[in-house]
Amino acid sequence: MGPDVPLLNDYKQEFFLKRFPQTLLGGPRFKLGYCAPPYVYVNQIILFLMPWVLGGVGTLLYQLGVMKDYYTAALSGGLMFVTALILQMTNLYAKQKTVTVERMQIQNTLTDEDEFEFSSCVGSETVKFIIPGKKYIINTVFHSLLAGVLCGLGTWYLLPNRITLLYSNIGGTVMIFVFGWVTICIGEYSLIINTATETATFQALDTYEITALMRPFYIFVFIAVDLAHRFAVNTPILEQTNQILHIIFLFLPFLWAMGILPPLDALFLWGMEQLLEFGLGGSPMSSNTKLLVMFLISAGTAIASYFIPSSLGVILFMTGFGFILSLNLSEIGFAFKHTMISHLASSKSKNMHRGLRIQFGWREFIFYLTVLTFALIEASLLHQFAGFSSFSKASPQAIASYILIILLIIMWILREIQRVYLFGVFRNPFYPKDVRTVTVFMEKQRRLMKVGVVRRILLTLVSPFAMIAFLSLDRSLQNLHSVSVCIGFTRIFRMVWQNTENALLDIVVVSIAQMLVFNPDLWWNRSLDTGIRLLLVGILRDRVLQFVSKLQFAIAILLTSWTEKKQRRKSTATLITLNVVFFPILLTFIAISALLSSPLLPLFTLPVFLIGFPRPVRSWPGPVGTTACVCSDTVYYQQMVPSLALALQSALAAGSLGLSLPGSHYLCRFQDRLMWILVLEKGFTYCGVNIKGLELQETSCHAAEAHRVDEIFEMAFEHQEHTRILSPNHHFGHILTPCTVLPVRLYSDARNVLSGIIDSHENLKHLKDDFIKVLVWMLVQYCYKKSKTWESPGNANINKKRSFPENQHSSAVERSRPLREEDSFSVDTIEDWTDDSDIFDLEPSGRMKDRKEPGQLGTTPKVRLSIPGSVETQTQEVPQEMSAEDKLYRAVVLGLPAVDKGKQQEVLPQVEFSCSYSELLSIPEEWRTAPVPSSKVNEMRQRFPEEWYHFILSQLDFFHLKEKPSNLLEDLMKDKALKDLYIHGVLSCCFGLFGLDNTVPAPSHVFRAYTGGIPWSVGLDWLTSKPELFQLALKAFRYTFKLMVDKASLGPVENFKELVNYLEEYENDWYIGLVSDLEWQQAVLQEKPYLFSLGHDPNMGIYTGRVLTLQELLVQVGKLNDEAVRGQWANLSWELLYATNDDEERYSIQAHPVLLRNLTVQAADPPLGYPVYSSELLHLPLF
Repeated sequence: MGPDVPLLNDYKQEFFLKRFPQTLLGGPRFKLGYCAPPYVYVNQIILFLMPWVLGGVGTLLYQLGVMKDYYTAALSGGLMFVTALILQMTNLYAKQKTVTVERMQIQNTLTDEDEFEFSSCVGSETVKFIIPGKKYIINTVFHSLLAGVLCGLGTWYLLPNRITLLYSNIGGTVMIFVFGWVTICIGEYSLIINTATETATFQALDTYEITALMRPFYIFVFIAVDLAHRFAVNTPILEQTNQILHIIFLFLPFLWAMGILPPLDALFLWGMEQLLEFGLGGSPMSSNTKLLVMFLISAGTAIASYFIPSSLGVILFMTGFGFILSLNLSEIGFAFKHTMISHLASSKSKNMHRGLRIQFGWREFIFYLTVLTFALIEASLLHQFAGFSSFSKASPQAIASYILIILLIIMWILREIQRVYLFGVFRNPFYPKDVRTVTVFMEKQRRLMKVGVVRRILLTLVSPFAMIAFLSLDRSLQNLHSVSVCIGFTRIFRMVWQNTENALLDIVVVSIAQMLVFNPDLWWNRSLDTGIRLLLVGILRDRVLQFVSKLQFAIAILLTSWTEKKQRRKSTATLITLNVVFFPILLTFIAISALLSSPLLPLFTLPVFLIGFPRPVRSWPGPVGTTACVCSDTVYYQQMVPSLALALQSALAAGSLGLSLPGSHYLCRFQDRLMWILVLEKGFTYCGVNIKGLELQETSCHAAEAHRVDEIFEMAFEHQEHTRILSPNHHFGHILTPCTVLPVRLYSDARNVLSGIIDSHENLKHLKDDFIKVLVWMLVQYCYKKSKTWESPGNANINKKRSFPENQHSSAVERSRPLREEDSFSVDTIEDWTDDSDIFDLEPSGRMKDRKEPGQLGTTPKVRLSIPGSVETQTQEVPQEMSAEDKLYRAVVLGLPAVDKGKQQEVLPQVEFSCSYSELLSIPEEWRTAPVPSSKVNEMRQRFPEEWYHFILSQLDFFHLKEKPSNLLEDLMKDKALKDLYIHGVLSCCFGLFGLDNTVPAPSHVFRAYTGGIPWSVGLDWLTSKPELFQLALKAFRYTFKLMVDKASLGPVENFKELVNYLEEYENDWYIGLVSDLEWQQAVLQEKPYLFSLGHDPNMGIYTGRVLTLQELLVQVGKLNDEAVRGQWANLSWELLYATNDDEERYSIQAHPVLLRNLTVQAADPPLGYPVYSSELLHLPLF
C-alpha cells in the first residue's frame, strides 16, 4: 500500500463533512446528504436561537430598569424550563403517534445516515428528526431543569452592564454579548434538542446520556467564576480571572469541536488521578473503583492531619499513613480475606481461593511492620530532639541533604549501568556483549546482578529513611493547622514510599535550591514552606519530562514523514514547511499538552498536531484485561506470562528497565511473539502491570515493523561490532530503546522442511513395521493400565466362569459371515437381502442382531461374552418413526459387493487363555471384529514382531497385584490366545489406516493418516466406529511418524530398550499431534516439554515439521516512548469513534518502522485494538 492511500475514503469523507458541522454547532443538522424541505432547516434555526430569544427578553427588561438582574435570570430560566419540557413532551407525543417501531438510540452514529420522509412542518417524522428525545424519563425532566438553570445563569453572565463594568469598552461588550450567546445556544441545543457526537469521545457507548451534559458543564464552570467574583469583595485575582474567562468563553465552541476539553467521565477520572498523584502523593490506579476509593481515603488523611493538635502527632500520623497507603492494599485485603476463609470454611473453599495471586504472608507482614516501626521511631526522635534548628550549611537537615545527594547519584549510576544503552545513546561498556544464550548471559551478568541487589536495598530501605530524616528536621512542621503544611507534607511523606526515586530527586532539587538561595526575602523562601516547594517541583519535573517526550515524538513524526520513503506523501513537503514556519505555535501546543498532561494528537499520524483531551494514564475506560481477540495463538502467551512476570519482577526491582512509572510502556520480543507491557500502578515494593500479546500471524505491516524491532534488538544485544567503548545507538530517536534481556521459561518454535525424510522410499518402507511395533506397545500399555482398576484376578476368574457356560449356546447362535479372501471391502455392516425383502425395512443397528436361521427357532437371546478389560456397549434401537427416505439411505450402500446368502457363516472363536492372568491384558472383543480375510490374519502372524511383543511383556511389573505367581511373565508370553488377540487388534488398525494391500504408503497418504483425514473406506469406517481404538491407532501412527523423523535425524534404533525409551519419552514428555487440536492447546498450558506437529504447504508442495521446546530462553525488552504511544492511541480513538474510519487499509494503520504504528494500534484495548491476549492486573512484588 503506497503512502498516498486516502486518509478517509470517499464515503467516510462525505460522512465526516456532515458530522463535523453538527459537532461544531452543538447538534443542528444542516448538511443531510439528501433533499429535505426548507422547514426542516428553519425549525432547527428557530430552536437553536430560542435560548437567546428567551434570555433576550430578560436582558431587555433589565436594561430598561423594569427588573433586577436576579429576577431577570429567574424569568429567563423559567421560560427556558417550560419551553424545554414542551419540546420533550412534543417528542413523546410524536413517538406515540407513530405506528412504526422506534429504534433505540445510544449514539447518533447511524442517525446521520438515515433518510426521513417529512410530511409537514410539525409532523411526527419532522419532530423525531429534529428532537430525537431522551432514553430515560428522568433525563427528560433533569435536562429540562438544567436547561432552565443554564439559560437563567447565562442571561445573568452576559448582561451588557456587567460586561461593560469588566472591560469598559462598548465594542468588546457587543462582541462578548453576541458570541457569548452563540456559545450558550450551542450548549442548550446539545442539552435539550439533539446531542452532537463529540470529537472528544472516551467511552464507545453513551449509555446514560452523559454526553449531553458536557457542554453545559463547562459553561457552568465559567459562570461559577463570575458568581464568585460578584459576591467576593476586593479580590483582584478573581477579577482578572473573570476577564480572561469571558474572552475564553467565546472560544468554547472551537475547543469543543477540536476535542481539547475532555468528556465528563474522562475529566473526573483524570482530575482524581492528577490530585491523587500530585496533590496527595499517591499513584494512578488500574480501575475506576480503586481510583475513587484511594482518592477518598487519601483526601481524608490530608484533612485529618489538619486537626491534629501537636507537631509530633502530625509527624507520626503522616509517616504512618503515608507508609500504609503506599502498600498494595487490594492484595493485602485479598490475602486477609483468603486467610479468614481458610480458617472458617471447608477445605473446598481453601482450594478454591488458592493461586499465584496470594503474595502476602507472615514474612511480608513482619517486614512491613518492622519498617513502619523504625520509620515512626526515627521520625519522632529526630523531630523531638533536632527539629527546631533553622536550615544552614551545617544544620542537621543540611547533613541529611548531603546524604540524599550522594544517594541520588549512586542510585542513578547503579540504574544506568544495568541497561544496554547509557541515556539511550551510548552502549554500556559494562553490559555483556553478544548475548545469545541463557547460560552465557547469566554468567556474564553476575556482577550486574549484585549491582541490582545493592540498588534494591538502597531504594527500599536506605533512601526512604534518609528522606524521612530530612523531612522530620524541617521547621515548617511547627506551623500547626496550616493548609499548605497539611497538603505538602502529607503528599511527600507518602511519596517517600509510593514513588521513592522521584521523591528523592524532588527533595534533592529543593535542598540544593535551599543551599544556593539563603535570602529570606526571596519569594521562594518567604511564601512557600518545604511541602509546597516539593509539590511544585514534583509537578514541574513531571511536566518537563512530558514536554521533552512529546517533543521527541513530534520531531520523529516530522523527520520520518520525509526520510522514510514509504511515509512520504504529496502533502509532506507542505506540512513540514508549515511546521517549521509555525514552530513556536507547535511548541506552544506541546507545552499546553504537557501542562494538561494530555496526549499530543497527530491527526491521522501525519505532522498535523492537535491537543488531545486529558484522560487517565491507562488511556482506556474499561477494566484491565477483560477483553482480547482470543484465538489459537492465545495459549502461547497464557503459558509464558507467569514466567515473564517473575522475570519482570526481578528486572523492575533491580532497575534494569530504567525508571518505570505508571504509564510506562515496554515491548518484549522473542521469535514471532511480541508482548506489550503497561505499568498501571506502583507503590512500596510492588508494581501493577498489564501484559498483552500481539498476533502471531504476521501481516505485511506487522512483519515490517517486527523486522525493524528485531534489527534494533540484534544491534544492541547480538552484534559483535561493539568493540569501541561507548559506541553509539544507531537507532537513537526511535520510539523503542533497548533495555535488557530477561530469562523466561517459554516455548521456542522450530520449523523444519521434511523433504528427504517423508518422501524417502527407505523410510516409508519401514513405516508399517514400525507402526506395528508401536501399536503393540500401545495396546499392551493400554490394557495394562486398565488392569490396574481390577481389584484382584480372582474376581475376573469368577466372572469368566459365570459367563462362559451361559454363553456357550448363544455363541453357537451368533454367526459371522465368511469372506472371500480376494475381497478387500467389508460387507459386514450390510443386511442380507432376500427376494421378498422390503428395501425400506430397517437395517439392524447391531452386528447380526437377532438373526434367526432355520433350526434356531426357540433359541435363547444372544448374550455377549464378558471379557475383562472390554468396553460394554448397549445397542440402541432405531426409532420406529423413520421416513422412507431415511430407510433408503440406510438400506442402499453404493459400491459394495453383494453378499451370498447361501454361504454358511463361521462361528466367532471362543477365547481360552492358558494363563488365568491373561484376562488382565486382553483387548476388548469388539476391537478384533474387523472384517478381514483369514489369509491376512495368517500373513499378520508372520509379520507380527514376536520378540518385541515378548520384550514388552517382560517390562511389565504387575506391582498392583497383591498375589501373583513368580512365573507370571513367562506364562503370559507362552499364552498363544493372548498373542492372537493382539494380532487381530493390530490387523484391525492396519486394515483401517492402510487397507489390506502391502504397498508402500505415499507421502500424501502418510500426511492424511497423521491428520486423521484418510479417504473413506470400509476399514476406516469400521475403525472410526470404535472411537477409543481409533484414537489409539492415530496416536500410534503419529508416534511412528515421529520415530521415523528421529531415526532419519539421529540414526537407527539399536535395540528394543532404546525403542522403548523413545516411546516412553513420547508418552511422558511429548505431545505429537496437530496445532489445530484442542489437546495441543492443553499441552501448551500444561507445559509439556516438547510438542510436534506435521504440516503441509500446498503452494510449495513441501511437508514441514514444527517442534515446540519448553526451555528458559532470553526475551529482549525495550522501553517505548510513552507519549508516542499515548498520542497514537489518542488519534486511534478519534479516528474510529468520531470519524468512524474503520477501513482495514487506512493510512494510520500502515507500517511505520520508527513509530511502530501498526503494533501500537494492535496493542490498544478492544474494540479499537486487537491483542490476542490481555492479562488481568498482575501484582509484582519488588523486594
